[in-house]
Amino acid sequence: GGTVIGSARCQDFRTREGRLRAARNLVKRGITNLCVIGGDGSLTGADTFRAEWGGLLAELLKTGGITTEEAQRSSHLNIVGMVGSIDNDFCGTDMTIGTDSALHRIVEIVDAITTTAQSHQRTFVLEVMGRHCGYVLVAPGRGSSPKKWGKWLKSSFWSHFRYLALITALACGADWVFIPESPPEDDWEDHLCRRLAE
Repeated sequence: GGTVIGSARCQDFRTREGRLRAARNLVKRGITNLCVIGGDGSLTGADTFRAEWGGLLAELLKTGGITTEEAQRSSHLNIVGMVGSIDNDFCGTDMTIGTDSALHRIVEIVDAITTTAQSHQRTFVLEVMGRHCGYVLVAPGRGSSPKKWGKWLKSSFWSHFRYLALITALACGADWVFIPESPPEDDWEDHLCRRLAE
């Protein structure tokens, strides 16, 4: 992953001052076309940036941040927004940009960790992002241990988000799974220690 212009998540962009700096950087580099690939934050930021573009140019011109010629050359900013989310949580598409790459990496890691853990008889902890959607949690489990899916997958599980992580843990052969939406019982530490001692 990455971008040609080196852009990344930036808290400053949430402020007008940050967007003013971004506008100046684009104008100085002659960039008037942007393809923004991201989730809600990126696309909302891009829309705000587009709406403010004329005002940002006027302010930069007034303060001497850019020349009149630069302002005229960059008078219009073209933005294309594309959904990019490892969570695959956007309707109207089978798979969002980034989902397949994330799933591929997760399956590779699970396979590598499983081999190492079994070989060394060690415990490994794997955290997978998933935000409010369990897709990234479920799909690798389905790909890693398809034989186990039939036993554990029931339609009632799909009606509750918290079971998605549970099903994945079972499908991948995990001995323990922590689900934020369903906190563990009070004595979970003792139970986990007993399991690790086995």
